Amino acid sequence: MKKIKINIVSIALLSLGTITLWSCGSLQKNTYEYNIEVPDTYSHQDSIFNNDTVNIAMVQWEKFFNDEQLTKLIHKGLVHNFDLKNALKTIEIAELRSQQAKLNWLPSVDATIGNLAYQYRSENFYSNPNASWHENSGKEPPKNLYNYTNQHISGLFLSWEIDVWGKFKDQKNIALNDYLQTQEARKAIQTQLISQIAEGYYNLILLHAQLDVAQTNFDLSKNTLEIMQLQYEAGQITALAKQQTKAQMLTAKALIPSLKQQIALQENQLNYLVGSFPKTVDISSKKLENYFYQDQLSEGIPLQILSNRPDIRAAELDLLSANAEVGVTQKQRYPSIKIDLGGGVNSMLPENWFNVPGSLFGSVIGGITAPVFKKKKLKTNYEIAVKQREMKEISLQQKVHNAIMEVTDALVVLKTIDEQLAIAEEQVINSSLAVRQSNLLFNSGFATYLEVINAQLSALENELNLNTLRKNKLTARIRLYKTLGGGWR
Repeated sequence: MKKIKINIVSIALLSLGTITLWSCGSLQKNTYEYNIEVPDTYSHQDSIFNNDTVNIAMVQWEKFFNDEQLTKLIHKGLVHNFDLKNALKTIEIAELRSQQAKLNWLPSVDATIGNLAYQYRSENFYSNPNASWHENSGKEPPKNLYNYTNQHISGLFLSWEIDVWGKFKDQKNIALNDYLQTQEARKAIQTQLISQIAEGYYNLILLHAQLDVAQTNFDLSKNTLEIMQLQYEAGQITALAKQQTKAQMLTAKALIPSLKQQIALQENQLNYLVGSFPKTVDISSKKLENYFYQDQLSEGIPLQILSNRPDIRAAELDLLSANAEVGVTQKQRYPSIKIDLGGGVNSMLPENWFNVPGSLFGSVIGGITAPVFKKKKLKTNYEIAVKQREMKEISLQQKVHNAIMEVTDALVVLKTIDEQLAIAEEQVINSSLAVRQSNLLFNSGFATYLEVINAQLSALENELNLNTLRKNKLTARIRLYKTLGGGWR
């Protein structure tokens, strides 16, 4: 029969040491404060929105886009986009790690079934094997590798490190912040995805509008060439006039296959973003000139960007994780308390397992371990963690500055785009009138063929430019929405 011996004095001292460490540990606080600098207002933000309007970033994307076909594409992308799917899996992984980190304070329990341990010794084991051998058998010990002890153990073993300093709590906070960072990463990917789908959709509308302009200009140039051909045959113009008119027609004609190619590529990209195989996107009913947004929205104040922008929030969580890591490395330099318990049967044959208490064994081990000399590794780890925390703070401030710059750039574009559009519309009206007048004057003999060609070329360029500016206004609106942190709600 084996007896379990527990040193009551040792346990009392261990308990006293635990209480002392707990009382000291309660005074250890890993406090850290950081400041984020933001301006009071955005540069160039006046004269764009009214001060009493709603912040753009707070508007749900379904309400921000009032195009049913576009919202259907975005809904499809949010379900089937590959980057967003991967982001969701990353969130699931981080959530599993966060849930596991909450259990670090619990003891570990292992089961051993049929553990066999045979120890063999030689003649000079402990410099004097004879005494133990004779006590057991009364025979001379063998010279080499005699069987010293046999153990046949089956039981449960518990190991528990008491979290005196809150190290496990810091590790739990790190895991939680990592999980929250994945949530912010998903928001950032969603915002990026929505803006990409919307920009691709408007770009597709632009390409179709440019194709219509090129086709119209080609037809006009073709009719002009037919007139030039008749006048050439009548001897009224030279071959050079006919050739230059044909060159103008070919310029417009060359745009048509190029734009068709760009349309097909844009359709493929748009389908990829929404998780579909390449196919035609029918937007025949969409016209750029029909998209007029009179937003009753506001860019708000720079301070709001800290909570609206997912990348800034993720950087802030990264800083909090770095601060928790400082706490972990700091507390690894302190003493740790560990208790090991074990119990079971010490018998080889299963039929003897139930011979109670003859086959039982038990063990209790408790200790306080303090690092003394680790070649400065622990201190170095702590100092590195502090430096990394400082780097995370710099990175956070950098992201804030970058966000403010992006918003300011978007505001500059929105502030000037309407002026450009007004000029471009006037240019189109003027060039269209010039085309009509040049044709009338040419047919009446008061204008040269060069004036007709230049008028048509100018009309083509001006109409293409007007369509591009119309699309740019839509794109600038989307980018302001994105840079302010909208699109993930």
